[in-house]
Amino acid sequence: MKTLLTPITAGQLQLKHRIVMAPTTRMRTVQGGIPGELMIEYYRQRASEGGLLIAEATAVSPYANAYADAPGIFNDRQQAGWQKLVEAVHARGSQIVLQLWHPGRQSLPELSLGRQPVAPSALIARETYGVAKNDNGTYEGKLFPEPRALETDEIKQPIDELQQAARRAMAAGFDGVELHAANGYLPEQFLLDGSNQRTDSYGGSLENRARFLLESVAALTNIWGKGRVAVRLSPSGIYGDMHDSDPTTTFRYLVAQLDSFELAYLHIIEPRITGPEDREAGYYSEPVASRDLRPYYHGKIIAAGGFKSESAEEMLKSGDADMIAFGRLFTSNPDLPERIRHDLPLTAYDRTTFFGGDERGYTDYPVHGALASASAL
Repeated sequence: MKTLLTPITAGQLQLKHRIVMAPTTRMRTVQGGIPGELMIEYYRQRASEGGLLIAEATAVSPYANAYADAPGIFNDRQQAGWQKLVEAVHARGSQIVLQLWHPGRQSLPELSLGRQPVAPSALIARETYGVAKNDNGTYEGKLFPEPRALETDEIKQPIDELQQAARRAMAAGFDGVELHAANGYLPEQFLLDGSNQRTDSYGGSLENRARFLLESVAALTNIWGKGRVAVRLSPSGIYGDMHDSDPTTTFRYLVAQLDSFELAYLHIIEPRITGPEDREAGYYSEPVASRDLRPYYHGKIIAAGGFKSESAEEMLKSGDADMIAFGRLFTSNPDLPERIRHDLPLTAYDRTTFFGGDERGYTDYPVHGALASASAL
C-alpha cells in the first residue's frame, strides 16, 4: 500500500490517509467575502472519507485584504457561510481546518475600507500585486502601497483579530485553524529581518522578531487548545519581496519554539515553490526545506510544493514529512485521493481559471469515469 494512503494522527486530527488539500485562493465568494453555494460545492466535491482539507486564506480583519472576492471570517454572515461549508465537508466524512490570514503590508486600501496597510516597518512590498475588482466586474492587479509601521501598543490588535477569527472558526464547526505565516504575510513580515527594522521588543534580535508569530500561536491555542492549531511557513519563499540575512538560523529557531506548542501539524512550503509560480532557483543560495527543519520539530509535518504522487511517496518514505499537501492537482481532480489509490490518470489544471470567475475550472471537473461507474454499482 502507498504510504500516502495509510492512516495518521496529527494532533487531535484522526486521518485515514495523508493526502491533504492545500489552501488555494480561488476568489469565488459572494459579495462581502461570504462563502456561497458555489464555494460550498467546490469543497464538498474535494472532501474524502478520513481526509483533511485546509480552507483557503481567510481574512481576519475588514482592514486587511489583498484579493477581491477572497473570503473573510470577521462578521456573522461570513461565519454562517463557512458553517454551511463545514457541514457539507463533514457530511462527506472529511475534516477541515481554516487558514487564518492577515496580509499586513500586502493589503489594498480599496479592499480594506480605505485603510493604509500596516506592517512591522514602513517598507513596501516591491513589485508585488494584489487584485482589485473594477465596477464592470473585471479584475485588475494593483501594486501594494507603502504600509504604516505599527506602534508598539497597536500590535495587540491584529493578534486580537486572529483570536476573534479563531473563535468564529470554532463556532462555525471547523476542526482546527492554521496560522498563515508564509508568503510574505504579516507574521512573516515580523519574523524576517528584510521586512522588520523595528528597534522595540518586536524587532532587532531573532527572539524579538519571532515574538509576534509566537504570540499569535499562543492566542490561537488559548482558544482551541493543544492539537488543533497549525502554522504554515515558507522558509525559502521570496514572494512579497521577502528575504532574510540568515534564513536557516531564523527558521530553525522558530520551529524549535513552535515545537513546545503541541501543534496539530507544521505546514512547510518546500523550496521549489517561492510564491504563486514555480522557480528552479529562489532568492536564497541555500534554501531551507523540511529536511533541514525536521531535527528541530518533533510533531507532524505537512510538506507542500508541486508534488506528484511519486515524489510525494518519496518524501514520506524519507521521513522528512508525514503528510503531503496538493494544491493545483486538487483544483482539477476533486477525487484526487481515489485517483492516487487506483493509479488513475490525472486531469490537467487550467491556470487561467485559478483566480475568480464562475463554475468553469472550479466545480465542473468530473470524477474519473472508472470511479463514477464504481459508485453507481
